[in-house]
Formats: sequence, C-alpha cells, structure tokens
Amino acid sequence: MPTLTVERRAAIARMVAQDGAARVAELVARFGVHAATIRRDLRALEERGAVQRVHGGAVAVEEAVPASVSTSPETPEARIGQAVAAMIADGETVFLGPGRLPLEVARCLAARSRLTIVTNGLHVAHWVAANTLHTLIITGGQVEGRDPGLVGQLTRAALSSLRADHVILELGGVSAVEGLTDDSLPQAEIARMLLEVGSQVVVLVSAERVGRVAAACIAPASDADVIVTAREAPSPVLWDLSQLGVRIVLA
Repeated sequence: MPTLTVERRAAIARMVAQDGAARVAELVARFGVHAATIRRDLRALEERGAVQRVHGGAVAVEEAVPASVSTSPETPEARIGQAVAAMIADGETVFLGPGRLPLEVARCLAARSRLTIVTNGLHVAHWVAANTLHTLIITGGQVEGRDPGLVGQLTRAALSSLRADHVILELGGVSAVEGLTDDSLPQAEIARMLLEVGSQVVVLVSAERVGRVAAACIAPASDADVIVTAREAPSPVLWDLSQLGVRIVLA
C-alpha cells in the first residue's frame, strides 16, 4: 500500500535524524517512489528545518554545524576555510590534514558535489562522515597530537599510493628563510610525503605563525603552491614569501 506523503516525510525525517544522513537512492528503494518525489520531500523537510539538503541526499540539521565547533563567518579561521574551498571544484579529490584550519575547510565543502576527501585527521574524518555525503577515505596509523592525526607506517603505506588534486595542510610555521616547519616530528614526516602526491599543495597557517620557525623542518617554502593565511599576518614576511614564487592568499 502506498505511503501517504505526510507519513513518508515523517519517516524520512526520523531516518535522517537517527542515521545522520540519507541518500536519495536509499530513500527511493525504501519507499518505492520516484527520485523526483524524494527530492520534493527533502525540499519540504528542509523548509520546515527538519533536514539539511546536500548533493545526493540530506543530513541531520543538528549535525550540520555542531554548536561545540561552530565558527563565526567573520573569524580568521572561517575566512581561511572559505578561501580554500573556493579553489576546489566538484568531483575533485582533496587531502585534508589534521588541525582546526583543515576542519574549517571541510565545513566549507559540505555542500559541494561528488568530492572524495582523504584525511589522516580524526576530527576532520568525524565531521565529514557525520555531516556530508562525500566519499571519505581515512588513512590508517597511530593517533598522535592534541589535534589528533594519524601517523606511522600504516599512514605512510596508505599515502604511498595516493594522488590528490589538492593537498591541504596546516603547519606550525612558515618563513622565507627556514621554509615550511611544524611542531610535530611525525606530522612533519607525513607532510614531506604529501608534498609529492598533490597536484596543488596548499599550506594553511594562522596569522601569528607566519614568520615563525617550528622545531621540525619539512621543506623549502617554495615547495608550497599556495600559502593561505589571515589578512592580519605581517606584510614583510608575506612579501618575502611571495618573492619565492609562492602564491599568497589573504583571507
């Protein structure tokens, strides 16, 4: 017996709330209706605030921007996330490292279509899995750091066969003289591998760390294709970096 529209929409809302997300194809099979009908259902549910539509389905509203990690669109972190997201096209493969800035990029990519996101960052992986329908690949490895990232032999083995359109890394320091550096020796080792696998390497650095030299050396600054930071970063250091041929993006 066909399900009434109101009953079907209520059931869809419950499914999305319980599972965190639902795909159009899954809902078509579940309710035996056309995809156009499901899309109308999702549009109506979004208008009521019951779900948030994304490409290919919907995610739960309460998971879309968790209060504990939400960011004002005017913060430097949010501006950096938006600037990096603008570089990425639908259908591309993106590697996101651990850290608060790659997490902000992930949030800004939630509404994009058909992305493949590869990460060794546990916070990034959790957010992408809970809030998007993107293809998600998580490297193996040992958990390391306060912003937990995966490192070690399993991570290196996974990355050895990886190719990505964009490699996006947050680092602890960048300078024209000392190059790309980080506070974590294991993460620096992973970063050195990643410089070889991305068509475009995008380094994210907070304004206060532009010009800073961290403990672990990764590579010359010219190995980055793009350095993205906040507009509050010191201009003399940015000028020196630009003279190396690195594209500087101020958010």
